[in-house]
Amino acid sequence: MPLVSAIVVTYGVKDYWRNCLDALMRQTFNAIEVILVDNSLNSKISPVIKSQYPHVVYHYGPKNLFYAEGLNKGISLSSGEFLLCMNDDVVLAPDFVGRSIKGFNSEAHVGMVSGKILRQGGNIIDSSGLFLSIFRSASERGYNRVDKGQFNKQDNIFGVSGALAFYRRSALDEIAINGEYFDPRFRMFYEDLDLAWRLQRKGWRGVYLPGALAYHTRGASARNKKGLNKRFARMYLSDELYWDLVKNRYLTIAKNETFAGFLLHFPFTLIYDLFAWAVILFTRPAIFSKLPLLLKLLISTLRHRKEFKERRN
Repeated sequence: MPLVSAIVVTYGVKDYWRNCLDALMRQTFNAIEVILVDNSLNSKISPVIKSQYPHVVYHYGPKNLFYAEGLNKGISLSSGEFLLCMNDDVVLAPDFVGRSIKGFNSEAHVGMVSGKILRQGGNIIDSSGLFLSIFRSASERGYNRVDKGQFNKQDNIFGVSGALAFYRRSALDEIAINGEYFDPRFRMFYEDLDLAWRLQRKGWRGVYLPGALAYHTRGASARNKKGLNKRFARMYLSDELYWDLVKNRYLTIAKNETFAGFLLHFPFTLIYDLFAWAVILFTRPAIFSKLPLLLKLLISTLRHRKEFKERRN
C-alpha cells in the first residue's frame, strides 16, 4: 500500500484545522502521514497537537509562509509517494483517499487527481476539476452550481483545485525549480493553475473521480465572515490578497503560455483585463501603484520560465 502524505496549511481560524485533522484520522485508507504547517503565528495550537494529535508532524515557524511556501515546507517534511495538499477548511469523506488513489493507478501518466468538492453543509459544487479558461484565468468546473449529478462521470481535467489537490510526487519532482514545487512568490491564489499548467506541459494528466467526496468552506482562511461561500468572494479580500490574485494570473500566463496560445487568446484576455482593471479603478485604486512591481515580477518570471525550459530539455 503506497504512503500518502496529507499536508494541511492552517491559519488557526476557528476550529477548521481540528475538523480537517479528525476527518483525516477517519480515513478508511490507513497508510497516511499527516503534516500540519501552522501559519497562525499563535503557539496555542502546538500543545493541542502534542496532546491530542501526537501522530501529526507539526511545523510552526516565526513567519507566515502563506499557502504556496507552506505547502513547499510540508512537502519537504513528507515521505509519501502521493501528496494530498489541503486547506484546513476542507473535510474529507471517510473513503476519499481510498477512492482517489485509484485514479493514480488508472494510468502511469496521471499526476493529478480531483474528487467532487462540495460546499460545507450543502449540495453546492465548489469544484469538480480545475480548468484553464479562454481568458487565461482559473476556472473551477461547476463552481457555485447545485449538484444535480451533472458531473457524476469520471473525466479528464486540466488540474486540481488548490483547496484539495492530490499529486503524484514523481510528477512534482519533474517540474520543481530550485527544489520548490509551488512558486513562493504567489503566496496564495493561482498556485494551483500554475502547477497544473507546468505538469500538463510535461505530459502529466489530471483525472476527476466523482465518487471521492470532500466538503469545503470557501474563503474561511482568507476572507472575512461576510465572504464565506459567496460567489464573488474576491470582493471580500483585503487589498493585499486582492493584489496577489491580480498579479498571480499575469505571472501564470507569463510563465506558461506559448506564443501561439498568447496570440489565439489575446482578444479574450484583453476583454477580461479591461473589465478587471475597471473594477479595480472603482473599488481598489491603490493597486494601480503596484504596477511597477508587477513589471519587475514579470521579468523575474521569464527567468523562471527559462529555467523550466532548460529542465524540460
